[in-house]
Amino acid sequence: MRYDTLYPEIADPRAAIPPPPGPGAGGGVQPPLGDYTVNLPVIVRRRKWRWIPRILGILILLFIAAVAWLVFTAPLSKSLEPPVPPSITLLSAEGTPIARTGAVVGKPVDAAKLPDHVVEAFVAVEDRRFRSHLGVDPRGILRAFVNNMFTDNSRQGGSTITQQLAKNAFLNSDRTFGRKFQEVLIAFWLEAWLTKDEILSRYLSNVYFGDNQYGLDAAARHYFSRPATDLTTAQAAMLAGLVKAPSRLAPSSNLKGARERQAVVIGTMVDAGFLTEAEAKAVQPARLRLSKVKTLPSGTYFADWVLPEARDRSGEIATNQTVTTTLEARMQRAAERAVRNAGLRKAQVAIVAMRPDGRVIAMVGGKSYAQSPFNRATQAQRQPGSTFKLFVYLAALRAGMTPDSTVRDEPVTIGKWSPKNSDGRYRGVITLREAFARSSNVAAARLTQQVGPAAVIRAARDLGITSPIPNEASIALGTSSVSLLELTAAYAAIASGTTPVRPHGLSDTDAPGWAERLIGATRSLSRRELEGMRDLLAATVDGGTGRTAALSVDTFGKTGTTQDNRDALFLGYANGIVTGVWLGNDDNSPNGGLAGGGIPARIWRDFMSQALGVTARPRPEPVVENVTDILTEDPENFIDDGPIEFEGSFGGREMGVRVNRDGSIEMIRPRRDVPREEEFEDMPPPVRERRRREGAPADEFEF
Repeated sequence: MRYDTLYPEIADPRAAIPPPPGPGAGGGVQPPLGDYTVNLPVIVRRRKWRWIPRILGILILLFIAAVAWLVFTAPLSKSLEPPVPPSITLLSAEGTPIARTGAVVGKPVDAAKLPDHVVEAFVAVEDRRFRSHLGVDPRGILRAFVNNMFTDNSRQGGSTITQQLAKNAFLNSDRTFGRKFQEVLIAFWLEAWLTKDEILSRYLSNVYFGDNQYGLDAAARHYFSRPATDLTTAQAAMLAGLVKAPSRLAPSSNLKGARERQAVVIGTMVDAGFLTEAEAKAVQPARLRLSKVKTLPSGTYFADWVLPEARDRSGEIATNQTVTTTLEARMQRAAERAVRNAGLRKAQVAIVAMRPDGRVIAMVGGKSYAQSPFNRATQAQRQPGSTFKLFVYLAALRAGMTPDSTVRDEPVTIGKWSPKNSDGRYRGVITLREAFARSSNVAAARLTQQVGPAAVIRAARDLGITSPIPNEASIALGTSSVSLLELTAAYAAIASGTTPVRPHGLSDTDAPGWAERLIGATRSLSRRELEGMRDLLAATVDGGTGRTAALSVDTFGKTGTTQDNRDALFLGYANGIVTGVWLGNDDNSPNGGLAGGGIPARIWRDFMSQALGVTARPRPEPVVENVTDILTEDPENFIDDGPIEFEGSFGGREMGVRVNRDGSIEMIRPRRDVPREEEFEDMPPPVRERRRREGAPADEFEF
């Protein structure tokens, strides 16, 4: 039934209003013009206010729904204490801590016991109305909105200290409306349950200050070597300023930026009435006193390599963890010492040492982790040079050849490719043993042509090489790219007799799983293959290009040098340790005179001597009676990569003789002691150049 049918007199309210009385007719006070409700029936006036309780009811229901949503979606069951970021401590195989990743969390602080200027610095710059608002500051939100929308200043946030605590304690950092709404509701909840000092205490105890430092106490001790209760106004202002961008403003790496931010905080303290202008002018830039307490490094070449595996095993880490690795501290020190003793200048270096089963016991990824954390042992993909011939000769052995089989060491052309020997000499028909020991390029090319590149690739895959390898004959000389870790593991397969060897850095790495065993993922090399390869590797060290690496125990290895001496390697093993050494420039530029049998072999020998507690194998010195004896000797038995010099009495005269690689000889003056490089720098240029010509080896200035 229609409303105007029940009440026809108010179908048009204006029709029910009587005309106003005329002058002198009385009638009392007249209603305001346009007020049509005064003469409406009571029922109509009541319907006007009937919406108010409904609106209030809807608001109450929305609030209840919001609280329920908060309970089910926000982790309010967690402790009010903000979560402590977990850390992983890496232990050596002996149980000694070697690295730690994760947060350094200081002791909780009590805001009520801190000096006033410490608390005021944070309140002034982070939440000036902290003491008066109920968890959310509408004025701060409006100010941030205006600044972000209408100015070119950096983006501001309107979050109060309570909101920041809510976010840090219960929520993630997602920038969504839902998460922001949760943050606001939790802030109200915190304000209801905690006092202002309790909120501030929890905030200061867990806020991030850069350099992996969480909490005011940790930051105070790290940057200023004092507890939070002893911070000066300048120090407190600097720490308060870090909260905005702790990683970028950390004073240990950006002192200028931190001091500029300190000045901003001092200005806000003046604006808030915490400091007078005179007091602010008296505040000097804070001076750093970084803690001298020895702490574990948060990053090393080995730690960076092994941490992803540790995290994968741990899953979502919720507590601090300790992980035992395969690294042996003594071996690591020996590797680092061998690099230091090499006296490298421009060239970079990498070392990987492992047990034959793949346990990595030492790793050096460069000359200095602090200067370059790029790990050249695991991340760099470089050409292996002649060390790749390991796979060529394994394929030849599988094809039925033996170390005593012969191959022609003569120039060859395969398609458009004409490889050449590095020394320019060719020896005719030689055994595989001699070809491998002398690292003949043409012999390796002929063998690859004979067995086929596919057989060489298959041998590399069997030994664990997974990097791409082109199906072409030039792979015989190591033209594809691999990592040093991958290549060293392939040599470990020869040492262990089992393929492939999987390098690993965690001590509890399981053996191959049931699926791998079922499909035969690992296999053993045949006795014939092992004996043949070990024969070839021993020949390289006994009388070939790797003589420099020879130890007083049985030693097996192979040298490698790439085109234009861009890379130089030595890989080998002895007494249960397999080690690979790489040398080169990061920009892949040439290194004149660099060769695998030179500095890399010496670094390998120095490391292995310390690691195994053995000495280098003494090399027989040639007996030189006169120039005729020198001419009758085969110089290649004594010369590595350059001429060798002898000094003594020849024909009653004190002189020196230089024997070149081609057998030619020169008379020279006795060689003077080689000055250190720093001594060269102090000499006048003419003297410096003359002394270098007279005595200094080229590689001292090139690498």
